[in-house]
Amino acid sequence: MRNFFAHKGRMALSAVAVLLSVAFVCGTLVFTDTMNTTFDKLFAATSSDVQVSAKGASDTGETQADNGKPPVMPASVLGEVRKAEGVKSAEGTVFSTSVTVVDADKDSLSPSGGAPTIVGNWNANDARTMKISSGNAPRGPDQIMVDADTADKHHLKLGDEIGVITAVGTHRAKVSGFAEFEVTNPGAAIFYLDTKTAQKALVGDTGVYTNVNVTAASGFSDAQVKKNVTAALDSGYQIQTAKEVADANAKDVGDFMGVMKYAMLGFAGIAFLVGIFLIINTFSMLVAQRTREIGLMRAVGSSRRQVNRSVLVEALLLGVFGSVLGVGAGVGLAIGLMKLMGATGMNLSTDDLTVAWTTPVVGLLLGVVVTVLAAYLPARRAGKVSPMAALRDSGAPVDAKSGVIRALLGLVLTGAGGYGLYLASQADKASEGSMWLGGGVVLSLIGFVVIGPLLASGVVRVLSAVVLRIFGPVGRMAERNALRNPRRTGATGAALMIGLALVACLSVVGSSMVASATDQLDKTVGTDFIIQSDSGQLITSQAVRAARTAEGLKGVTEYKWTEADFTTPDGKTLKKTAITAADPSYATDLNTETVAGNLKDAYRPDSMSVHEDFAKAHGIELGSKITVAFEAGGEAARLTVRAITSSEVVIDQGAMYTAIDTMAKYVPADKMPLDAMVFASAKDGQEAAAYKSLKTALDDYPQYTVRDQTDYKEALKDQIGQLLNMIYGLLALAIIVAILGVVNTLALSVVERTREIGLMRAIGLSRRQLRRMIRLESVVIALFGALLGLGLGMGWGATAQQLLALEGLKVLEIPWPTIIGVFLGSAFVGLFAALVPAFRAGRMNVLNAIATE
Repeated sequence: MRNFFAHKGRMALSAVAVLLSVAFVCGTLVFTDTMNTTFDKLFAATSSDVQVSAKGASDTGETQADNGKPPVMPASVLGEVRKAEGVKSAEGTVFSTSVTVVDADKDSLSPSGGAPTIVGNWNANDARTMKISSGNAPRGPDQIMVDADTADKHHLKLGDEIGVITAVGTHRAKVSGFAEFEVTNPGAAIFYLDTKTAQKALVGDTGVYTNVNVTAASGFSDAQVKKNVTAALDSGYQIQTAKEVADANAKDVGDFMGVMKYAMLGFAGIAFLVGIFLIINTFSMLVAQRTREIGLMRAVGSSRRQVNRSVLVEALLLGVFGSVLGVGAGVGLAIGLMKLMGATGMNLSTDDLTVAWTTPVVGLLLGVVVTVLAAYLPARRAGKVSPMAALRDSGAPVDAKSGVIRALLGLVLTGAGGYGLYLASQADKASEGSMWLGGGVVLSLIGFVVIGPLLASGVVRVLSAVVLRIFGPVGRMAERNALRNPRRTGATGAALMIGLALVACLSVVGSSMVASATDQLDKTVGTDFIIQSDSGQLITSQAVRAARTAEGLKGVTEYKWTEADFTTPDGKTLKKTAITAADPSYATDLNTETVAGNLKDAYRPDSMSVHEDFAKAHGIELGSKITVAFEAGGEAARLTVRAITSSEVVIDQGAMYTAIDTMAKYVPADKMPLDAMVFASAKDGQEAAAYKSLKTALDDYPQYTVRDQTDYKEALKDQIGQLLNMIYGLLALAIIVAILGVVNTLALSVVERTREIGLMRAIGLSRRQLRRMIRLESVVIALFGALLGLGLGMGWGATAQQLLALEGLKVLEIPWPTIIGVFLGSAFVGLFAALVPAFRAGRMNVLNAIATE
């Protein structure tokens, strides 16, 4: 206890590392639990006692049909439901999420965070959870009501014109009122029309509903009413109780939150791993500094077990202190994340803040156990100090034997990791290779950590020759200080190495994915322009006709996607199998590699193509017949396989093609799917004019985006870049903890070298030179960690790319600007970490420093 409180400053940075790691874990748990609580309350509040949905709707609500409209039921269902026993009231509703809503300037009013845009009729069920705060509910076709959050975000006022764009067309109305959420706003943008207008705008027919909301009469349970309603209707409807609807919605949210939760906990684990090195270094240095003190304790009767236990008790106190603060900081972090979500439109209330009893228990256990385990090796080393150490100068003797064993073990682990990576790169299947990759990454990482001291001796000398020698004697002293204790330098560098290895690996993988996709686009995409909706809306026939009017176009290709039941030559029936229907020109718009036949033949009447893996799995050859029952209805088609495409492509991987005319032969005209994408090619030499003309032609369809190949590549790069930036942000915590490790190592080494610093100052070393020496030592340690991390990470990334090559992503690209930038940035990290230790060293009193024992 006395040792712990006597060295409060030395323990502080280690406590901060524990605090940050525990805070990340607890913050993640509190945030995800609060999100689940919030959505559970929302789903419970917005679900009617019993809900009747149209055939084809998902368990959680609407499913967009191939025609771009929501699945509907005839209005007569409402009358049948009202007659069922136990029904107090029933109300027909219509809504859709396959919409784009724009203001008068055609700017989108949809949320930017990925939440849905919902347009529906104002009904009694919505009135339970929404309160009209201004204006009035819609009373005619020219009125629309907007949720207050969306109105505030886009500065909408009463009377402003809004356009609702659906598969039916564009409906324009003026804002009649605003409605506020009385429950948590899930981040969606919600717009209300009156019932008849909603039916016309969303479906194009006033005699239909998407749902019927049922209120149970007193004395009847939801389950009883569901049973009675089911008996009153045909089997073609989906009928659910409020609990079933809420559970289905909660499962969807829970699945997403589960992925998010474990991803964040994974990054918290990385921060803990880095923190372990900091704690090991701290206690190793404290034990080394107290060698004589421990020797005296042993001389006066302390046993090995007592000395060992005293160090572990210090670690226990550190773990408890850091973990308790970490739990509190975790709750604060969760509240901060909730505020951040509020900035994206999802207003989470602190009233729903959920701190389960397991959260602080997990945080405390994790923080304490990790800290005590990290201190075990230094504690064991302390127990081995003999009474004779009291007669020697301060400092732990070097165990040459343990150093040799460590070096051999490190070489074996590194070699095993390298062999695992080699086997991964030679794998024939990505699934097999991924197992070797995982093993190789873990073993090589552990190997580098164990072999760190051996590497430090060589790498630091090389770095010093390049970086430090130009600073003369001060640079040479900095080099010798870094080499004085290779074990400490290796552990400090390893902490930084872990975070930077992951950054380098992900940078290589991300850059390779972009480069591979770009290469595939250049090689296979022969079309000039791609038209699609970024929100997933299908492309209407009106928009296609508008695109065809653009000047300078050589041709326009339609591309539809649907599902069908396949009956293959081996007698198997495959339900809901994807099939793509396109114009014959798509065979030249996308130069897909074939392994048999010619893709153009797949667009002949009653013909199709399959991909190689599918053909092998079902014994399909050129000329084989497949029975295709399109989900949209109509009679089953018997199609002849005219081409077999390669499965090793990036674009349209696994696609099976047929002609739109073939599909139209078997599917009723009113059930033909809308286009998922449209491609256009310009006449030679008219690309720029055609691009401009195409954008002008689709100006009245702001739900669709026109991109040329350059735009498409940029969009792809931005998507991967956003994902990588988010991951880098999560890795930042581990790097911050690593920086604390460098600070702590330098601070403790300054204390350890107090007398030496005093002597150097006495023989003429200036304060400025002293500070420079410590800064240079810090820089070379940081660069050592960066060099190991970046080298290891690039090796991991290159191996991962070899596995991606099996999936068609065949280009390896090393992002040298990023790698070089991170390496140079590590030098600044070293400078920053040395600021406080160098300042403290410079302020030392020379005589007091010389007199220090």
